Amino acid sequence: MDKSLYIAMTGASATLRAQGSVAHNLANADTVGFQATLAGTRAVPVTGPGLQSRVAAVAQDMGVSSAGGAIMTTGNPLDVALQGEHWLAVQDTAGGVAYTRAGDLKLSINGMLTTAGGRPVLDQAGAPVTIPPSEAIQIGGDGTISVVPVGQPASTMSAVGRLQVVQAQTRDLVRGEDGLMHAAPGADPPPPAAGNVLASGVLEGSNVDGTAMLVSMIQLARQFEMQVRVLQSGDETSRAANTLLSSR
Repeated sequence: MDKSLYIAMTGASATLRAQGSVAHNLANADTVGFQATLAGTRAVPVTGPGLQSRVAAVAQDMGVSSAGGAIMTTGNPLDVALQGEHWLAVQDTAGGVAYTRAGDLKLSINGMLTTAGGRPVLDQAGAPVTIPPSEAIQIGGDGTISVVPVGQPASTMSAVGRLQVVQAQTRDLVRGEDGLMHAAPGADPPPPAAGNVLASGVLEGSNVDGTAMLVSMIQLARQFEMQVRVLQSGDETSRAANTLLSSR
C-alpha cells in the first residue's frame, strides 16, 4: 500500500511543477521572442538502505521549444526578427553574455541600444552598442547599424556598428533564471553568424500555443485530482484495515 501512496504522492508533486511551467508559458503568450518551456516527468528509483522497491515520479525540465513565433510587421526601424537558429547577444546582470530572440530594441537617453527589458545589446567586439544622435536609423540584414547624423541629408548615412548575432541550435543553450539563454556549462560560446541573419521593421512573437497550453492545463488538473484520490483511497483503506485489526 505504501508503494502506491508514494508513487501517487511524488506524481502529484511533479504534476504541480508541470502546471507551473504551463502557467508560465500562458503568462508569456504575448511576450516578444518568448520560447515555451518544455516540461515532463520521468520515473526515478529511490535509492538508499533496504530493498530498492520504490519509484519516484520526478519533474524534468526538457528545455525550450525551438518553434518559430508569428512574425508581426511594425515598421519600427529598431524592431528586428532573428532568422532561423540565430540569437542576439546581450549583456546579462552579471556582465556576461546571454542570448535572446526578443528583438523589440530601444534607445536609452544616453544612446545605448537595449532590449525592452533594459539589457544592453552587444556589438561584435562584445561591447554595448551606442548610437550617436541621428535623423534616421537603419539595421541591415547582417546586423549592421547605419545612421544619418543630425542635420545631415539622407545621402550621408553611414555604418556606426554591427549587432553581435550568433548561430546556435536551441537545444545547445540553456535558459537561466534571468529568462535569457546561455551557453551550456563547459561549452564554447556559439559562433558568430554570417550573411542575412535578421529582418528589420518586424518582430517575432511568442511561440506559445495558447490553445494547447489551456488543454494541457486541464489535463494536468485532472491528473492531479486523480492522484489525490489515490492518496485518499489509500488512507481510507488503511483506516479500514486498522479498524478490522483492532476489532479482533
